[in-house]
Amino acid sequence: MIGTRKVLAVIPARGNSKGLPGKNVIPLAGKPLIAWSIDAALDSDCVDRVVVSTDSQEIADIAKRWGADVPFLRPAALAMDDTPGMAPLLHACQMVPGYDLVVLLQPTSPLRTAADVDKAIEQMIRQKADFCIGVTRAKHHPNWLFCLSEEGHLERYEEALMQTDRQSLSPVFAPNGAIYIANIAAMEEHKSMNGPRTVAYEMSAERSADIDTAMDLKICEVLMSNPGLATAA
Repeated sequence: MIGTRKVLAVIPARGNSKGLPGKNVIPLAGKPLIAWSIDAALDSDCVDRVVVSTDSQEIADIAKRWGADVPFLRPAALAMDDTPGMAPLLHACQMVPGYDLVVLLQPTSPLRTAADVDKAIEQMIRQKADFCIGVTRAKHHPNWLFCLSEEGHLERYEEALMQTDRQSLSPVFAPNGAIYIANIAAMEEHKSMNGPRTVAYEMSAERSADIDTAMDLKICEVLMSNPGLATAA
């Protein structure tokens, strides 16, 4: 809880992962991948309840062993490849009512910490926003990007600004997938985790690591074996 607001953390973890089979429970540094997100939520000072939304009994059992609640199994219709990303979250909030804020923690972001969760929630409240999204500075500024023409020729990205030196460019940010926070009423109104009053919680590239492939998993293992890198600000 933060102030009078009750906070629900939802960790979505469907069983049928295509890119890296079984990735939500794949071992990482001695734990199933999902356990890192469960621990971050449980260790948060602001989160009141940690719920895992899954269609898999195996994932449900593992999540329970690591301390999360699994009060329902997600319907198969909400665990398809083409299921809109918001659908499982809206469903979870309907199944577990009575909360003011929801924090979406994807299990593929194991280096996000409880401190990140709390700081992001506090920032959202402090700035009187309806949404907060975890971001990291984009590695490549759009000013320096190109696209291919129909003839296969490099062309300046159509929305690029006038070319200038790198030091003069304003920083740009990309969502890192690690943290999404919403006022539940606003989320239900917009059917989105983004709206007119959205703030950004900036995280380092290291803590923004996202696991989608076997190579991503190896990179996370390296970061976790070098704590100074993984905890970089």
